[in-house]
Amino acid sequence: MAHLFDSNNFLRLAEKNSPQRQIVLDAVRKLRAANEIIYYTPQVLAEFWNVCTRPNMARGGLGLSIEQTERKANLIQKHFRLLPDSLATFTEWRRLISDYKIIGLQVHDAKLVASMIAHNIQYLVTFNEKDFKRFPMITVLNPKDI
Repeated sequence: MAHLFDSNNFLRLAEKNSPQRQIVLDAVRKLRAANEIIYYTPQVLAEFWNVCTRPNMARGGLGLSIEQTERKANLIQKHFRLLPDSLATFTEWRRLISDYKIIGLQVHDAKLVASMIAHNIQYLVTFNEKDFKRFPMITVLNPKDI
């Protein structure tokens, strides 16, 4: 079964001193040992880039250089599989934000769910389980529970 990783997993991997880094590494190892495919989306990589390059004094920023971020983004692209955006993703996203009356930052969560639906991915791995509870068509997993 395929799993989509939310950006917060990749951010924990990028942050060498994160107490949750080992949790994500263990989740990746367990999924790989079970021959599971781990996906990311263009949005996940954009969110990753945003937080990595944001100054570390700004809300959650890691303060990494472009070069450091580029190396880390290349590792994501090398070791995980991209779920490309498509017209089906867009159409599903528009339906979700309308049906679930989604506003503000939550539109980004709906975009991930739309990608999952368009690509028939059941499992989302995230530290933000509560943000996705409204979507009964997916299964949300915390990396520590894998």
